[in-house]
Amino acid sequence: MQNEIQLFKALSDGTRLRILLLLLNNGDLCVCDIMESLQIPQSTASRHLALLRSAGLVDGERHGTWMYYRVIENQTFGSAVLASLKHYCSKLETVADDNRRCKQFCSQKNGTLCPKTHNQEE
Repeated sequence: MQNEIQLFKALSDGTRLRILLLLLNNGDLCVCDIMESLQIPQSTASRHLALLRSAGLVDGERHGTWMYYRVIENQTFGSAVLASLKHYCSKLETVADDNRRCKQFCSQKNGTLCPKTHNQEE
């Protein structure tokens, strides 16, 4: 039951929920993608990603100075909750705006890892 409690605690914050939905809808994302999409500072993104990671919802991999995150969907209960969230939250205006900004920002990167305009490190 402790895993389920951690999962719901992690989902109880709006920023963490938006990050998780962004990852569910767009796949692996760099911290800079999340920052730009949600219009939040790097420190805020990193703090919330650390909590999502400790709850077992996301995993990260370092590429140079940047971390790329993805959703972990290997838990039966967690996967069902994530699928429901993705389905029911997809119509929310905030989620649509986050996804639009993400697609726009990622398309401007032209397949490169992260833009040189960001000097912040993870």
